[in-house]
Parts: sequence; C-alpha cells; structure tokens
Amino acid sequence: MDDSKSLKVRLTFCVLLVGISLLFAAVVTDHWAVLSPKVENYNTTCEAAHFGLWRLCKKQIYVQQQGPKEKGCGPISLPGEQTCSYFKHFTPGESSEIFEVTTQKEYSISAAAIAIFSVGFAIIGTICVLLSFQKKRDYLLKPASMFYTFAGLCIIISVEVMRQSVKRMIDSKETVWIEYSYSWSFACACASFVLLFIFGIVLLLIALPRFPQNPWETCMDAEPEH
Repeated sequence: MDDSKSLKVRLTFCVLLVGISLLFAAVVTDHWAVLSPKVENYNTTCEAAHFGLWRLCKKQIYVQQQGPKEKGCGPISLPGEQTCSYFKHFTPGESSEIFEVTTQKEYSISAAAIAIFSVGFAIIGTICVLLSFQKKRDYLLKPASMFYTFAGLCIIISVEVMRQSVKRMIDSKETVWIEYSYSWSFACACASFVLLFIFGIVLLLIALPRFPQNPWETCMDAEPEH
C-alpha cells in the first residue's frame, strides 16, 4: 500500500470510528424514544417514560399549569424520581407492561437482534482494517468496507423497526401514551448509519485497483502498486 492510499485509508477509518462510537452509544443507551401520557390534573405528578433496545425507564414528574398546546407529561429532562427495568423478555421477572400488553415484544426483540448484527459487522470490519495495515494485506480492505456497509444497513433497519414499534404503541387503545418524541440515542443510530454506509462505500472505492488514466491504457498496462 503506497503512502497516498494509506493516508486515505487512515482518514476514512477515523470517520468510520466515529460512526462506530455513535453505534455503540445508540445500542447501549435507553433514550431512543420518550413517551408521555395525557395530563388532566395539574399540581400533581405524572409518569413519563423513555426506553431503548433493552430497558424502560419511568419518571415521576411534577406537573404545573401548561400552555394550551401542551397536553403531555414532561419534558423528560425535568427533575423527578426515576425507575428503570430491563424488558421482561430479556430478563424474566422484570416488569415491562407497556411492551407485554401491546404486543411490542416481537418489535423489541427484532430491533435488538438486528442492532447486535450491526455491532458484529462493525467489529469484524475494524479487525479487517487493522490487519490490512500490515504488509501485503491491503486486500482485506474490500471485505472491511462491505462489513461497514452491512453494519450501516442493519442499524437503519433497527431504527425503522423501533419507529414502527413506537407508532403502534401510540396508536394502541390499550396504552395511556398520547405523545412521543425521538431522543438522542435515536439520533446517534441515524448518524451512525450515515457514516458507516457512506464511508464504507468510500473505503471500497479506495481499495479498488487504480483505473487507467488514458483511454489507450489498459489495467494490465497501469503501473503496479508497491
């Protein structure tokens, strides 16, 4: 691998590491979505919730008089007593009524499983890139780029599954939730998709052999890479 190509690979790899960091942040945190019930009584407490792929957190928030357009409980950043529990289908014995009652179990398991695949692809891609820095192993850049692209596709599929889950939960008559918003973990997942997918393709283009510079020059005539 020549110096110019090595520099391009290292710069692309740095951006991909940012995408991987965002991916890990999204997978391990529980601020994908914030749910809020309808508030009818003021000067009392209401229960808002936020959740991720593995855990649900409920927060008791003191409600004062709200504006005419504000009907929900929150914002979630207000101080209050918070309790968190892992979803029942991941840890039997824990409580997660929201997901059990409204048949969100399949959505939650699917989103988590696909996110794990994304993390796995990102780790394998990183190992391939690190090995490619050794002499005569730059051929590993091609599979690494594909692994990063697959990781990006998996996390955006997980995002869509989670989005459908939240939409079904809000539309269900069996829940008290009337408002929802996506939080910073959701934004991290979307940003990681953009970086992993785009720069995975960039890495593939860098890894491809140099194309002829002149119309009469063939690939066999091109100068070999040292």
